[in-house]
Amino acid sequence: MVKKINVIGTSGSGKSTFSIKLAEALGYPYIEMDKLFWEPNWKWSTDEKFFDQLKTALNRDTWVLDGNYSRSVPIKWQNVEMIIWLDYSFGRTLFQAVKRAVRRTLTQEELWEGTNNRESFKKSFFSKDSIIWWTITTHKQNKIKYENVMSDARFAHLKFVRLKSHKEAAQFIENLKKTVTQS
Repeated sequence: MVKKINVIGTSGSGKSTFSIKLAEALGYPYIEMDKLFWEPNWKWSTDEKFFDQLKTALNRDTWVLDGNYSRSVPIKWQNVEMIIWLDYSFGRTLFQAVKRAVRRTLTQEELWEGTNNRESFKKSFFSKDSIIWWTITTHKQNKIKYENVMSDARFAHLKFVRLKSHKEAAQFIENLKKTVTQS
């Protein structure tokens, strides 16, 4: 049985939603990399602090890790067994990113407790740091990057799963959940 899973994908692909559902189905802890990275008032964590928090969070028998952060690969993939890539179409991913930005802007929900990090209309739609702009500009390059990672001999020992739709993602969770209940 797979015990350590990293969910990756372009911003807006639904990593958090999928990861939470997967963690709940398996009864595993859910770890959100953004929560470990972002400091109060949208300040970036130092790599030293971020990596220390990541190592601590991953120091357990089972987990579902949600996030990319390429520079953390030596840490997060040290003991990972499966990488799940949510490879949804550009249109689907952009739609999800816009929908999430609108919802977060309207609700003003604090994204990570104690950080006061909230999305604003200006930050979401008119900023150089816009998550929507990030989705637009990184979708294609992330697709190329993840395809290369999947074929990289350094990672041949890892199981990669590429899910291209919500239907595939839901079916994957159901199938994995069945294997857990049978073991």
